Amino acid sequence: MYIIIGGAGMMGLDLAKTLLDAGHTIAVIDINPLACQYAREKIGVMAFEGSAVNTTVLLEAGIRKADAFIAALPEDALNLAIVTLSKHYQVAQILVRMSDRDFADPYQLAGATHIISTSELAIARIVNAIEYPQVDAMMHFEQGQIEVLKLSIPPVCSVVGRTIAEIARDPKFPTGTLIIGYQAHPHEDLSIPNGGTILEGGSTILAVTKPHLVHQMLDFMGLSC
Repeated sequence: MYIIIGGAGMMGLDLAKTLLDAGHTIAVIDINPLACQYAREKIGVMAFEGSAVNTTVLLEAGIRKADAFIAALPEDALNLAIVTLSKHYQVAQILVRMSDRDFADPYQLAGATHIISTSELAIARIVNAIEYPQVDAMMHFEQGQIEVLKLSIPPVCSVVGRTIAEIARDPKFPTGTLIIGYQAHPHEDLSIPNGGTILEGGSTILAVTKPHLVHQMLDFMGLSC
């Protein structure tokens, strides 16, 4: 995909490197010449000096052929203008960084396909770390109706040596919870398990569950504090 990032701050540059490593073609736009120089020389992406809400700069950056535009400026008003212009130029995916929740509706009306609230993400991560320190990572989906947990399995645990099918049949296993990912060792790739997959101590799993079942899931795994 050809992806343009509006803003070469810390977030924009990190996104550029990550997306470039994933195989995408990346261009960044920023008014800071040093940030653009860093993007070209240190990251290896295209960089266009100027305002990301300037149509001349946008056309020079190739917005007409862009598959996605990421509005990553810290100012919501400028990001809103980027979303509006991206919609005008018929960019298929328009992602925006939101700082102020009051901009959620304007972003949607302007045509943003994905709105990422940086403050809400940070708050959620902090709260999760406090409430569930034994969970490696947790993500919320569908306005918090679904939780995806990343859990490390201790060497001695109630699920070690058991297949996923056996675990699912256990009456203490939370109903509706699914184990959707498995990594036997840190150096191995994450795989999609089946009923015959045996969980090993020291492995990592991804599990999908409901918010009210998280504590029950941790109790079953023997991971409660």
